[in-house]
This record gives sequence, structure tokens and C-alpha cells, in this order.
Amino acid sequence: MSELKPQVLLTGLGIPESPRWHEGRLWFCNWIEREVVAVDLDGKAEVMATRDPDSHSMGYSIEWLPDGRLLVTGDKLRRQERDGSMVVHAEQRANEIVVDGRGNIYLNGADFDFVAGAPPKPGYIKLVTPDGRLRQVADEIQFPNGMVITPDNRTLIISESFARRLTAFDIEADGGLSNRRVFADGLGPDGICLDAEGAVWVSTGANSIVRVAEGGKVLQRVELSADRAPFALMLGGPDRRTLFILTAEWRRGDGITENIARLVNGPRTGKILTLPVAVPGVGRP
Repeated sequence: MSELKPQVLLTGLGIPESPRWHEGRLWFCNWIEREVVAVDLDGKAEVMATRDPDSHSMGYSIEWLPDGRLLVTGDKLRRQERDGSMVVHAEQRANEIVVDGRGNIYLNGADFDFVAGAPPKPGYIKLVTPDGRLRQVADEIQFPNGMVITPDNRTLIISESFARRLTAFDIEADGGLSNRRVFADGLGPDGICLDAEGAVWVSTGANSIVRVAEGGKVLQRVELSADRAPFALMLGGPDRRTLFILTAEWRRGDGITENIARLVNGPRTGKILTLPVAVPGVGRP
């Protein structure tokens, strides 16, 4: 069990989500403001992209194409061109995104408005291949969230938040997914990250995060303050041994709609915390 305490890197955020270690900085989506932000290890932050005026929503999750262009999810999948402009890459609404080493883009989502309290519907994973074709490769995902891909491009692991589990798939040669199985359950997963020993850092659904092995054994636990919800995690830094913990205030006695309304209309309570760890991050993102 960890005795180290996370340190604050950045404050004053809406809901920080989708962290990615990229070109020496932590990139993330600053929800509510609909910004893509990059911050260095000294806490110096820079806005890298803002919402497209023609989009109703943008900035849920980010990734990069093999040629280095930024991808941003929202009501459509958008791509940032070299001149900074945003163009539509695929006509697909999505929550989270991950791109494998072959340029396959995996998107997930669920077609209901959970913030407004709509009845839940099973979600999906869809694939955009490098030639631009879109197809569904998994269904019946119980509120899909963060995804990771192993360094060999052979396994995809996804958070099923409403089912409180991590689910793994084999990645086929054509990018399809097969051999669905439970990686670990009894969690509260959102954004996740993978380390070099094959363990996943994941939230518990309360005010703690854990490092969990395949099969569900908890290898390490980190407690946060009681009013903090961990939304996403990333292993980064020069040696990928810094765990970034993206959090915001969350009152567990209130529902999702009430908490989101308070975050939208109230003080910006989002923070990014850092914690040194022994095992470095691997894979994608």
C-alpha cells in the first residue's frame, strides 16, 4: 500500500479528463470549458485547442494520428490540421478514444444523455480504420469509458463504468475485437492507464484509486480526500513513472445531474495531482 501523498500540479479546472502524456507534457480535456490543455511538470499550462464554433460538443477525449495530428471526440470525431483548424474526421459521436500502433482508431459511446438522467442504454466500441471506414466492433458495453491498448497491439481493455468492471478483448489482424473477458471487477472505472507489468491503474468508484492485476488482485491503493472523485489516470513523465490523477469535487450524496450542475455553475474545483510510482506506463494512450 502506498504511503506517499499525491501532490497538486494544477488547479482551477472544470472536470479534467482524458489525460495523455505527449511530447513532454500532460495533455488533457478541460470539460465545461471545452478546451484541450497541455501542462508541463512545473505546472505551466497552455490551451492547445478550443471548441469548434460549429460543434455542439467537443473536447471529451483526445488522441493522435500516426502523423501527429490531434483527434478530438464530441458530437463528431474531429481532427486538428497543421494550421490549427478543426475538420471532421468521422461522422461519429464518441466519448473516449484510443489509437493503436497501426493507426486504427477505437471510439466508444452510448446513445443516451446520462447527465440529464436519461435511462441507460448499452454502449459500443466502433473502429475507424486508416482508410476511413467505420464499423462497430463490440456492443453491450455498460457505459463505456477509458480504454487502453497493450504495447503489442494485441489487447484492448475498456472500463465498463455501470458494470463496475474492466473488460478485455483480443485485437484481430483487421482491427476487430474478439475473446471478450473480464479483466477485473468490483471497481468504479473511468479513465485508466496500463503499466509495464500488465496492471491497470483505475478508480474504485469512491475516493481512492488502485493498481489492479488481471483477475482482480489489488496491488496498490491510494486514498484521496473524501470530497474528490478521480475521473482519469495517466502514467507519464520522462520515464513514465509519474501517475497523474485528474479529480474534481464530487458530493456522493447527490446525483450525477446535481454534481454536474454544481461544477458547471460553481467554482472550478478540478485538480491534477501527481504521484511517483515504481512501475512505468506502457501501451496506448
